[in-house]
Amino acid sequence: MNEVSVLADPAAVASALDPIRSRILAVLAEPHSAASIATQVNLTRQKVNYHLKALEGHGLIEPVETRAWGGITERVMQAVAARLVISPGALQPSSVQPDNVTDRLSAAYLIAVAGRTVCEVGDIVRHATNADQRLPTLTVDTVVGFASAADRTAFADELQAAVIALVARYHHDDGRPYRLVTQSYPRPTETSTP
Repeated sequence: MNEVSVLADPAAVASALDPIRSRILAVLAEPHSAASIATQVNLTRQKVNYHLKALEGHGLIEPVETRAWGGITERVMQAVAARLVISPGALQPSSVQPDNVTDRLSAAYLIAVAGRTVCEVGDIVRHATNADQRLPTLTVDTVVGFASAADRTAFADELQAAVIALVARYHHDDGRPYRLVTQSYPRPTETSTP
């Protein structure tokens, strides 16, 4: 099972968001047969099998074991990833094109950049997983409190200068290109986070 899978196909997204299939996916965080799933989601085994075929057809689950029971073969299924993330591009491709947003200091631009990141990294992860390769990434995630708007502006200026200096120091035109994104936004209060 992968840690995360980014859903880019609108049909797979629709399948995963179906309320019954979503419940089945939650159960399939661990391997289960149709019969054991049926008892947990309060459906008949036949209905569960119908939904399992749809989920498998969209690559959301996979067989992990086959058991033979007196002439009957039972498949044990599991979700392909511990976490599923919907690619914003699956819903609206233009939503992940930051160049379409004119105000680079707007929330719309930040969201477009974040959406593009999910799309690009999701696609790269899929290819790396298929090639049985590890994807090298770097994430910096911290919280900084600013005493004033002037401090926030000064910090942004210094951060930009530091990033420009580091990029100039390490960038090689013939090297493998990496996208570097630095984001900043007001941290949500604890009560407003999902």
